[in-house]
Amino acid sequence: MDLAYLRAHPEHLPTFLTHQRIRETPVSGGGICAASRLTLDDGHSIFAKTWPEQAARPVPEDFFATEAAGLRWLREPGTVAVPEVVVALPELLALDWVEPGEPTPEAAERFGRELAGLHRAGTPTFGAEWPGFIGALPQDNTPDPGPWSAWFARRRLMPYLKMSVDDGALSGADASLVEELIGRIGEFGGDEPPARIHGDLWPGNLLWGADDRVWLVDPAAHGGHRETDLAQLALFGGPSHLDRMMAAYREAWPLADGWRERVPLHQLHLLLVHTALFGAAYRDAVVSAAHSALGGAGRATVDR
Repeated sequence: MDLAYLRAHPEHLPTFLTHQRIRETPVSGGGICAASRLTLDDGHSIFAKTWPEQAARPVPEDFFATEAAGLRWLREPGTVAVPEVVVALPELLALDWVEPGEPTPEAAERFGRELAGLHRAGTPTFGAEWPGFIGALPQDNTPDPGPWSAWFARRRLMPYLKMSVDDGALSGADASLVEELIGRIGEFGGDEPPARIHGDLWPGNLLWGADDRVWLVDPAAHGGHRETDLAQLALFGGPSHLDRMMAAYREAWPLADGWRERVPLHQLHLLLVHTALFGAAYRDAVVSAAHSALGGAGRATVDR
């Protein structure tokens, strides 16, 4: 099987894998999925993701189709580097292989400018035309005209707050704190038209390539607020050369006044996803972000 055959007959890939007709090497980088590097007969490599065999439940419907749709949508503007989707089947996703490289300041700056270009491409509404996932959790992508603040509270904060409380990861007092923040979300300012965003842009979803570019992987792509992508980048220690990345972004497309004070608000979405997925280990991060966001309310119209 070579790349031309695979493009013409993507449905045959599982059969070739089952019968070990393709060299398969396990690799990291699949997120919640099992990942491998597949070497085809013509020497071309692809990156394949499958639902783990030991998972407690079967692969959710449209899981890989959703990721494929998001990757294609992020590739459309031709700004930032996004791997090409080679195969998208209900049980697996295969992408063109990106040879890993080392982080460099130049790549970080280029990515900052390219990310601004991606966000500027925009989209008509918040949400998307496909069902959403973030990690293994569903994410409501119902198209919504906004405004952003009301949409973000309704679609990105409340559902994961409820999951976290129902699973015991957050207490009633924690929930009250986040609900206070949600009730005051209109005080933060910064509403903008929907940007074309990755949606799960923590540093682990940046792939530093040997071509000295930064590639986007594992998206939860949708129309959202560009500050959400940027705030998520700063989570969990941030990527290499984050300052250079942000400076290049802001030079290409300046951010609205008060963006620094809104960072914890935008981070809260992904932190609530983590309490919903992984439990109370992320409870302190949620509470800290909520307190920080509330402390910034009312100051968010002044850039610092």
